[in-house]
Amino acid sequence: MTLKNIETNPILERLPKHLTQFIKPQDYEDYSAIDQAVWRYAMRKNVDYLSQVAHHSYLDGLKQTGISIDAIPNMYGMNRILKEIGWAAVAVDGFIPPNAFMEFQAYNVLVIASDIRQLEHIEYTPAPDIIHEGAGHAPIIANPEYAEYLRRFGEIGCKAISSAKDYELYDAVRHLSIIKEAPNTPKDEIDKAEKKVEDLQHNMGKPSEMALIRNLHWWTVEYGLIGTIEQPKIYGAGLLSSIGESAWCMTDKVKKLPYSIEATFQDFDITKPQPQLFVTPDFAHLSLVLEEFANTMALRTGGASAVNKLIESNALGTIELSTGLQISGVFTNVIETNGKVHYIQTTGKTALANRDKELVGHSTLEHPEGFGSPIGKLKGINLAIEDMSPRDLRAYDIYEGETVTLEFEGNITVTGEIITGTRNLQGKIILISFKNCTVKHNDTVLFKPEWGQYDMAVGKEVISGYSGPADLHSFDLISHKISSNTIHEEKSPEKLELISLYKQVRDYREGTNKTISRTKVLEQLQDKFPNDWLLPVELYELAFKGNEKELCTSILNHLETIKQNRPKIGHLIDDGIKIVNEEVVLS
Repeated sequence: MTLKNIETNPILERLPKHLTQFIKPQDYEDYSAIDQAVWRYAMRKNVDYLSQVAHHSYLDGLKQTGISIDAIPNMYGMNRILKEIGWAAVAVDGFIPPNAFMEFQAYNVLVIASDIRQLEHIEYTPAPDIIHEGAGHAPIIANPEYAEYLRRFGEIGCKAISSAKDYELYDAVRHLSIIKEAPNTPKDEIDKAEKKVEDLQHNMGKPSEMALIRNLHWWTVEYGLIGTIEQPKIYGAGLLSSIGESAWCMTDKVKKLPYSIEATFQDFDITKPQPQLFVTPDFAHLSLVLEEFANTMALRTGGASAVNKLIESNALGTIELSTGLQISGVFTNVIETNGKVHYIQTTGKTALANRDKELVGHSTLEHPEGFGSPIGKLKGINLAIEDMSPRDLRAYDIYEGETVTLEFEGNITVTGEIITGTRNLQGKIILISFKNCTVKHNDTVLFKPEWGQYDMAVGKEVISGYSGPADLHSFDLISHKISSNTIHEEKSPEKLELISLYKQVRDYREGTNKTISRTKVLEQLQDKFPNDWLLPVELYELAFKGNEKELCTSILNHLETIKQNRPKIGHLIDDGIKIVNEEVVLS
């Protein structure tokens, strides 16, 4: 899609097209008066409690990012305000693939799942929603140190290599989050989806880079605490947006651990409250741990392990050689000894690049079936081809028009007539093209003369490997297929009638219609919707502020009846009344 329906800002205009495919319009008019009441209750309760336990950046950030307590944030308005701190926000449909989520962060764009949880799930939902994203993530990015951590995390995280099982787990978790939040989903369907997620989680094998860095993301960005072990403050969005878990996490029942690289290996269960949390002394420490982890990634270590990680991912990835040549494709084979790469092979569309820019004449059109090349030094010669001067190249017959046999370490031989060489800006030769070429590994033929021109990569080692292409323009990345879409409730006539009552109360509070009889609304609730608890709390607030004691008593009596019938939501009613009685100033 284009960004024509989105309130633009310079940050959004920089987004590559493959990310804009995940953006959807917010459709602000689709939020019902019940949705607005859910937002308002959650925010009032959160701010009341979080003013005591959240990092000071939270309350400061609410004001700075234009997050209103009384109304669901409009993405257009948020973008106008976020522009001032160098960020932007876009709406998406629930979970999006981890690499894409992190790449948005690398561009200083906050991804916001624009749906909102049902009233029944007001304390917690496994599905990303606007309370979690807008009220959790957005305020903290007003802190410059944290915002830079988030951007840097995205930059590194989007290069993390996933395994094939990661993609399967992503689809399963997305499906589970959708049906759990959807109204009237049969219990056996939820049980089946939960079991699938559980089975996958227990059979993931060795964790991929993406699995490990997602752990770091979870224990910091989502569920992080900051300060001291004895007196931590909340900064993680999952805690800031959960009116249940933000209180639970401060009790002794949740173990507090100092944040370190060890958090990489602590798995999490998205469907349950967390039994332990990690405390960072400050935001700068987050970046130190991130860099420590990045040093373990194929992005920085290279070598045979980088190629093998890409092979296991069975997805588009890139290796970079010591000359700066970048090979992007789906890697399917590597010949190595003791971690030393001798030959690499991709299958299907492949592109070659240097400094993230595709080499002219080396797009996927020229390499539609794959690309294979020896890597390393020639046998018995200490000087690598990339380090040879023109005189050295001439001495070894690596010269235009010469027919040569190049014997590489690892028993790879390349025999053919040299057509030309390609150099990088520093003058290093990065590619040699042959005709009438045969490539062998021992007696196995890897390339035949009848296949056409052979392009041989030049590089003595693989210095980096990462997810995705070197040049974003080399591949058609507009191919995202969402396996399941968020299920929106079909509103019955009864539900529409209840929404209408919520709207009347909202209109009265906002002053757009002062002729509404709140006593009559209460009577209709008692008659037709005796189990609805949130609207009576809103009615109580209006009656309390208007000093209407008789109406207050009637509402409180009704709420007591609801508490007896629905004891599990009694604490939500009590908290709502408490906020009103204490007359907490929340604006």
